[in-house]
Amino acid sequence: MRLHNLRPRPGSRHRVKRLGCGESSGHGKTSGKGHKGQKARSGGSIRLGFEGGQMPLIRRLPKRGFNNAAFHKNYAIVNLADLNEFKAGTVVSEQLLRESKLVRGHFVGIKILGGGELKHGLTVEVDKVSAAAREKIEKAGGTITPRLRDDRRGQTESAAVADVDLTNEAGEKPSASKASKAKAAKSKPRAKKKTSRES
Repeated sequence: MRLHNLRPRPGSRHRVKRLGCGESSGHGKTSGKGHKGQKARSGGSIRLGFEGGQMPLIRRLPKRGFNNAAFHKNYAIVNLADLNEFKAGTVVSEQLLRESKLVRGHFVGIKILGGGELKHGLTVEVDKVSAAAREKIEKAGGTITPRLRDDRRGQTESAAVADVDLTNEAGEKPSASKASKAKAAKSKPRAKKKTSRES
């Protein structure tokens, strides 16, 4: 195999369909679009599933039941045989797996399957492990630890309260009496102003 011998696979490349090159070309005159009508016009395309205004099939069919596809969790799958490329004692994390191109894309977790044999002990940080994979990892002298997730969904109410600085501008904490007076002033409703009408 040499560079000058490289060829694309048969069927992977197609000749461009040349249109409007005379009637003898087979694609002249109407250029394969037929006569008149919406599909014969320039830019006249019909979206997928459109039935000319008739109620489309997807809306005519009854829909029942619950579909869990929207809540399905995708896990990145790694077999034990793929982990043999790491040295003994290595901590196999998500970052290391991504750098090694063993996992890619978006997923909610990593799962180890028992395909192949593990030759040496590793520390594996994953979300799920099959029973066979767990047995083989422990047999090789490795350990399994839960994967660390970067959960930054915000602080709890107690943590938010703990972060509040109760010092005033002078750097002194307000006394209990001042704080209670301020609280009472806020809770006390304001009296409406009486207006006298001149008769």
